[in-house]
Amino acid sequence: MNRKGLISIFRWIGLLFYLLIAVFPLFWIFITSIKPSQEVYTFPIKYFPSKPTLEAYKYLFNFAKFSIYFKNSIIVSLSASSISTIFALLSGYVLAKTNFKGKYFLILFLFFVQMIPAYLLMVPQFSMFSKLGLINRLTGITFVYVGIGVSFSTIMARGFFLRIPTALEEAALIDGCTRLQAIAKIILPLMLPGIAAVFIFSFVNNWNELFTAVLFLNSEEKLTVPVALYSFISKAGIQWNVLAAGIVTALFPTIVAFAFAQKYIVQGLTKGALKE
Repeated sequence: MNRKGLISIFRWIGLLFYLLIAVFPLFWIFITSIKPSQEVYTFPIKYFPSKPTLEAYKYLFNFAKFSIYFKNSIIVSLSASSISTIFALLSGYVLAKTNFKGKYFLILFLFFVQMIPAYLLMVPQFSMFSKLGLINRLTGITFVYVGIGVSFSTIMARGFFLRIPTALEEAALIDGCTRLQAIAKIILPLMLPGIAAVFIFSFVNNWNELFTAVLFLNSEEKLTVPVALYSFISKAGIQWNVLAAGIVTALFPTIVAFAFAQKYIVQGLTKGALKE
């Protein structure tokens, strides 16, 4: 066997090893979620349940009110991601296609904002939103997520706008289109992969966010999925099969989102990563 063939074999072995490491935790979480309660704590460990059951999922939705938490997360994540994406498209277009004084300082400022740990902003945010009466409200946490995510979304959107030749927009203006018509008919259709990438990444970040939600939400009917999963861990113990069922359920929206938007995300990231 030549050197090229050996390199190919080692590459495939490395990829399979990485795949096992990446997939096994998800596999173990799913297996735990369908185990009967008495088999979760058995020793030696049972890698497959003797009688798979959905009792953890039934408990999750019938007694743990997980459907309420799931609905809250969907509302907050979709709302915050949609608003962030709209703001990011508007500001990203301006930063990519126009010139004004202080433009590059503003871009550097957006990068600098990403370096600030989110927990440093929690106290001033909580104080401000408390005075506005937005604590323990889904509207309040939505605004917080928009504020946290819009800078990164803007940076992403700007990279995608830079990939679209300015000549296309200029040609539309010469043909009689207004700037808004040129953006709507020429720029935005070409930006679909970028829009999908910005929205999905914003959605996933909002869906998985925990620390801010723990601070801003304190009543059971307002909790989001990450806070609800965190609340399953108590001094009295952990119901591992119920917690695993909650994790599997929480992963479902992000898996579906990536599955449907995979093509656009790959195109968007590839285009956004290259400079015109």
